[in-house]
Amino acid sequence: MVNTTPKWEDELGRWLKPFLDRLGHKARRRMCPLYISGLIGPGDRKSVQPMAARLAPGDYDQLHHFIADGVWDAAPLESELLVQADRLVGGSDAVLVIDDTAMPKKGDRSVGVAPQYASSLGKTANCQTLVSLTLARGEVPVMVALRLFVPESWTSNPVRLKRAGVPVEHRAARTKPEISLAEIDRVIASGVRFGCVLADAGYGLSAPFRQGLTTRGLVWAVGIPRHQKVYPVEVKLIWPVAGRGRPRKRHIPDVLSTAAEDMLANAKWQNVSWRNGTKGRLEARFAAVRVRTADGPPQRIKDMGQQHLPGDEAWLIGEHRTSGEKKYYLANLPAKTKLRTLAATIKARWICQQAHQQLKEELGLDHFEGRSWQGLHRHALMTMIAYAFLQHRRLAQAGRKKKNQRSTASAEPAGRTPSHRRSHRSTTTSAMPVL
Repeated sequence: MVNTTPKWEDELGRWLKPFLDRLGHKARRRMCPLYISGLIGPGDRKSVQPMAARLAPGDYDQLHHFIADGVWDAAPLESELLVQADRLVGGSDAVLVIDDTAMPKKGDRSVGVAPQYASSLGKTANCQTLVSLTLARGEVPVMVALRLFVPESWTSNPVRLKRAGVPVEHRAARTKPEISLAEIDRVIASGVRFGCVLADAGYGLSAPFRQGLTTRGLVWAVGIPRHQKVYPVEVKLIWPVAGRGRPRKRHIPDVLSTAAEDMLANAKWQNVSWRNGTKGRLEARFAAVRVRTADGPPQRIKDMGQQHLPGDEAWLIGEHRTSGEKKYYLANLPAKTKLRTLAATIKARWICQQAHQQLKEELGLDHFEGRSWQGLHRHALMTMIAYAFLQHRRLAQAGRKKKNQRSTASAEPAGRTPSHRRSHRSTTTSAMPVL
């Protein structure tokens, strides 16, 4: 980052005030801005030692103690982050994106590290995996939660968990969808406003996850594997005819469930464009049909084998990309929703990948060198606060640009087309603000 605005540190201090008010202790209130300044400022490495060397060589011990060992509760700062995120991008047209991000790690002592699939690498690697929640609106994301997924190789080893300082309440095995639902509850309880929950197939394949979203009264659109089973929307439950023996006591569906890709095989596919990209309009072929999900209670049916009974009605959506790749989704958006709206909603999930990349490349999310649960989550929290501050600046700059455009337009001679009307580009770009 090029430092063309020396006053950003002063602005950071003012913006952090509600966070610092929640920290209480004077030393913590001094270390927090120092740590976040180190994350935002120049330097290739954003771990404690190099940041302290750049900013305050005499404060290394205090900075390390603040992030790794200090006795303070992160929950008030996490709550304030949700307040600020809602103020920046919350609203009925915002989305809450559920995903996870992997951080490659050597050795086996750092909390939660294990060989596991890393989507960013496209392979299994020794890494830590953080479940993430991103609030986004108008192509501006703010990361609001990062929680470590603890693999079975850790949850089955109490000694290992204790040595890494994993809190007792987090030592039981939990799936990524279970972690995300707990974090969604925290976001909802804080009053954060959003209109739809988005997730990839790693979460969407989980019926309890989808049912958990529905139970919470949330609108959702999630990826699913191509073999995910669904029923035609007109499926009926009927009494089976018993040729002999005891009368049947349970209803059965009148048709078999089928794979998502087969359900859409004969659907009407259309070219759909959903937004402008860096190389022009983004488009792909989409199709959508109403279905019933096959995630009701399991039941063994004569001549059908094991079948899940029909569940809720939903949209089944298919996407054929220009690369030849095929993707499938389920969404509980209203039955009258147009195909372009379905496509645009699904594709809004891309923004969290941008946020993951920026948190790693620019703010050092994956640079933490400690091994403890507490240190890792505090470092992740500081990177999220730093990221929210940068988005605050980005939106402020965009607001000033719009104001200047309006002023220029009002001063232009009659007959000229104002520059902001000639351009269809958004005033907010995907880049982080320059400091």
